[in-house]
Amino acid sequence: MSIVVCVRVPRWVKEVLERHGVRVSELVRRLLIEEAERLSEEELRRILDDVAGMLEGKIDPCEWA
Repeated sequence: MSIVVCVRVPRWVKEVLERHGVRVSELVRRLLIEEAERLSEEELRRILDDVAGMLEGKIDPCEWA
């Protein structure tokens, strides 16, 4: 499922992008997806760091090897 996101930009921006054949919708979609993925990975890294901190010293690495 998808939603519609609208954005206003100065006219000259749209004109330059059109003149260079940039597909604005594809560009915006790709950039938004990349940013969402980056933020999700950053959040996951923070969670994993927190869990690692909580488990530090409680698990013997030799037992898992």
